Amino acid sequence: MVGTLFDKIWERHVVVPQRSDTPAVLYVDLHLVHEVTSPQAFSELRRRGLPVRRPDRTIATMDHSTPTLAGRAEKLFEMADAAAFSQLEALSRNCAEFGIRLFDLRSERQGIVHVIGPELGLTQPGATIVCGDSHTSTHGAFGALAFGIGTSEVGHVLATQCLLQRKPRTFEVRVDGALRPGVGAKDVILALIAEIGVDGGTGSVFEYTGSAIRSLGMEGRMTICNMSIEGGARAGLIAPDDETFAYLAGRPFAPRGAAWDRAVAIWRGLVTDEGATYDRRVTLDAGRLEPMVTYGTNPGMGIPISAAVPAPGSVPTLDRATHEKALRYMALEPGKPIVGHPIDVVFIGSCTNSRISDLREAASLLAGRRVLEGVRMLVVPGSQAIKRQAEAEGLDRIFVEAGAEWREAGCSMCIAMNGDQLSPGQYAISTSNRNFEGRQGRGGRTFLASPLTAVASAISGRVSDPRPLMETQR
Repeated sequence: MVGTLFDKIWERHVVVPQRSDTPAVLYVDLHLVHEVTSPQAFSELRRRGLPVRRPDRTIATMDHSTPTLAGRAEKLFEMADAAAFSQLEALSRNCAEFGIRLFDLRSERQGIVHVIGPELGLTQPGATIVCGDSHTSTHGAFGALAFGIGTSEVGHVLATQCLLQRKPRTFEVRVDGALRPGVGAKDVILALIAEIGVDGGTGSVFEYTGSAIRSLGMEGRMTICNMSIEGGARAGLIAPDDETFAYLAGRPFAPRGAAWDRAVAIWRGLVTDEGATYDRRVTLDAGRLEPMVTYGTNPGMGIPISAAVPAPGSVPTLDRATHEKALRYMALEPGKPIVGHPIDVVFIGSCTNSRISDLREAASLLAGRRVLEGVRMLVVPGSQAIKRQAEAEGLDRIFVEAGAEWREAGCSMCIAMNGDQLSPGQYAISTSNRNFEGRQGRGGRTFLASPLTAVASAISGRVSDPRPLMETQR
């Protein structure tokens, strides 16, 4: 029987099949835990006298509420607000009590949950992976079925290692052709979401295919899968290939020796069969894409950087009232170019764009240049391992000498709950994944973009196309 990549993973993990009146019971291979969505779940286990079913398949890290200032492990009480400190302390206690491995602020493996999973080799093809975080879809870049769950579901998985789920539909996103200089993975996913809207993938799992996807390295693939949820999808998948296997080989939790050979033999079968059908398809031409930037208050409000701000009523995936409200919040005028709009803050980081390739790309454009006076730029690596690698390569010096702040690993300004945030009315160019009202600080206004666009904007102090600066480097 032919099937899609999604079908194969789903069927291998069904414990109890779905019926008309009940969802399926799905087995979970890996449960990732952090400090924000887990306290209530652990409290429920404690109340009911339940242990964690599979502590060996559960990994925790501190990331969302963690300050990113130097010395945070020693001065956490002083740096974190009361809520953040309480969450971090609770995670430490809960992991100790229930026997869960925790990468805390003193661990050399600490980092953003969706960054450390892949870099440690915990994320593997064919696995089911869940976490109490929307961007768990990141792990789909490895051919894993990965999705976010709510706090009550976190408790369910801790107790049973299973989850109730209804089977999603399949949705092929095919991206063919070659990306032009200055255009990368972030621009691909923003272009997709702009085309289909934030609810275009509702009830579906994206499978990304095509020559442009295959040409991406693993970190670019993670960027694309990371934002699948922003297009309404339950998850995003890319079939594993030699690029995947090369990335995983030798990672701390990856199989070794004969076990590695057996695993790769199985992983090579994780592809959509010829003749298998999807419930829906959409195609993008990579060669026609430009650097993208958002202008509104959801990730679907994106445009090519050369375009003007659209007028309400002109975007098929947006209703007029939502569009008008977004433009009022962003204080933008329809018909005016997005390029040249002043900015106050630049953020490079998050589970979308904080990996070593993102930092190398940003540093390559910033080297020998300066962040415009009056603009604040934060560069936040996604993990301690990435931070060490960047420092070994001298990337931190490039950022600091240009006038940027080099921080400790964490979610940082992606979400305003750790001390890194915008002030009311400030504009930010951000490599993160969400531009909702107040997401980066009450009254803050966010333009989502790639690391290259973020750096070009930091240098000019305005929303800027990175391609002219890239031309001068040739």
